[in-house]
Amino acid sequence: MATIKQESGALRFLYHNPFGRLILKLLTARWISKVCGAFMNSRLSKPMIGRFIRKNNIDMSQYQPADYPCFNDCFCRKIKPELRPIPTDPSVLIAPCDGLLSVFPIQNDTVIPIKQSRCTIADLLQNEPLAQEFQDGVCLVFRLCVHHYHRYCYPVSGTKGENVFLPGKLHTVRPIALEAGPVFTQNCREYTLMTCEPFGKLVQMEVGAMLVGKIANHHGAGEITRGQEKGMFLYGGSTVVLLLQKDKVTLDPTFAQATEQGEETPVIMGQVLSV
Repeated sequence: MATIKQESGALRFLYHNPFGRLILKLLTARWISKVCGAFMNSRLSKPMIGRFIRKNNIDMSQYQPADYPCFNDCFCRKIKPELRPIPTDPSVLIAPCDGLLSVFPIQNDTVIPIKQSRCTIADLLQNEPLAQEFQDGVCLVFRLCVHHYHRYCYPVSGTKGENVFLPGKLHTVRPIALEAGPVFTQNCREYTLMTCEPFGKLVQMEVGAMLVGKIANHHGAGEITRGQEKGMFLYGGSTVVLLLQKDKVTLDPTFAQATEQGEETPVIMGQVLSV
């Protein structure tokens, strides 16, 4: 388990120091992210790759061999398929990505009840009619750190709508930022509505974060297959949010129990979440 209370001194400075908050305004601007993204996509960033791998203790033997011409190509490296097998049982819900999982009941339309970061489904989606369809459902938050696998998949088979992009800032998605304000409703994000049996309607949302160059989704509206790659994040920590309708999925209760204790549960893409 990972406690949500562990934060770096740099982040405490940015979010709790008056001077730090001035710097934060600059760092969360989308144009800064675009500049960083352009650098990470250039050959000038290639010397950063070795240090990044060593610092984050990334086992490159788990990934498909490649010669990375730039940092972002390494950051979005593809894992060996056999290490992320997709279950064949259509009745189970799987994790769409690697990350640290928190589970929240959607009560009175509240998504994430963390201090000042209380926000509603309507705030998150900016779509009141769609938000109503998830009242009393469940919100799953998968927080990706820089060392995680940054490609994500569809957790179900069925159909999907067009991707909806909502512009915004780019705060870090670490807990210290959630305590400072409603980050998920401030950050740029992109979501799609999926429909399938036996899970009804689901929303999968990708949330940008500080210095994330891009949320890169592959497909528009159409048929989808569980385990099919949906997209990837370029450089930075990131978050995937999954909204489930009421009584459509019975999740393993240990995930919610850990969240209540202030802990995030490590999961990997393809891991079964339901019982």
